[in-house]
Amino acid sequence: MTSSTLSVRVTRKWTEAQDICALELMAQPGQSLPAFSAGSHIDVHLLGSFTRSYSLCNDPQEQHRYVIGVLRDPASRGGSVAVHDLIKTGQTLQISPPKNHFALQQDARRHLLLAGGIGITPILCMAEHLAKSGADFELHYCSRSRERTAFVQHIAASAFAQRVQFHFDDAAPAQQLDLTAMLATPTPGQHLYVCGPKGFMDAVLGSARAKGWPEAQLHYEFFAAEVKHSADEASFEVQLASSGKVIPVAGGQTVLQALSAAGVEIEFACEQGVCGTCLTRVLQGVPEHKDSYLTPEEQAANDQFLPCCSRAKTARLVLDL
Repeated sequence: MTSSTLSVRVTRKWTEAQDICALELMAQPGQSLPAFSAGSHIDVHLLGSFTRSYSLCNDPQEQHRYVIGVLRDPASRGGSVAVHDLIKTGQTLQISPPKNHFALQQDARRHLLLAGGIGITPILCMAEHLAKSGADFELHYCSRSRERTAFVQHIAASAFAQRVQFHFDDAAPAQQLDLTAMLATPTPGQHLYVCGPKGFMDAVLGSARAKGWPEAQLHYEFFAAEVKHSADEASFEVQLASSGKVIPVAGGQTVLQALSAAGVEIEFACEQGVCGTCLTRVLQGVPEHKDSYLTPEEQAANDQFLPCCSRAKTARLVLDL
């Protein structure tokens, strides 16, 4: 991955809920942290060999620290295990400056925040900002059980506690989230923000779209997605617009892997088509979108794609590289 990095210290690490730890990151002595906005994430370099993206969950007005929450995922590709088992208080980490692909809409009249599990991290940051700015919002937080729900005590002690409703899978049916009722009537000026496991997000976004919510009022950020590749996928070529160089992409190989093998380095993080870090303009050709980052309208435009997961429907893609 190629990117400017920041050196930070892990000044505190704690267990926030069952299978969820939280880290407080602060600048090295004599240095400062870049400001961030609600919905931002940072890329954390782990073990010197791979990078993972984590949302910032603390108040954006806190300029002295970043806070992230990390779920221990049994299907982890190494990131969550490294954070839980290897990172210690006092350790130095390399991170990217904050990036925001999940920003609040400043012209919204009302904000509806929906979080599933560890998806609370960017949503909590949004709530902190909205509460401070006096905006109209409500937050619904769904999780498997109270024991697995992060930041419960923090929310209970916050100034916006009365705007938050918890929904636990193992509790009474009456308290569970009723998406059909909640999303029944799209309202001009009301924007929906959702983050969490893919099944949860698919249910929320599917319900909203079925009820006629305009795509411009739907905002989301996936944490992970399943992208399958196989050797029987059709091969194709990518051409670099800057040099004219043509690079073959084999079946079972990602464009990102093909570029790297040819000595072309671009920024990337998740490698699952969810974070948008590797987003690249397409100048010619038609991509085969496999990502969970672009909206349906953005995918239909076919002028950009995510080379970490997406492929090509045409024999060649000309990339703005």
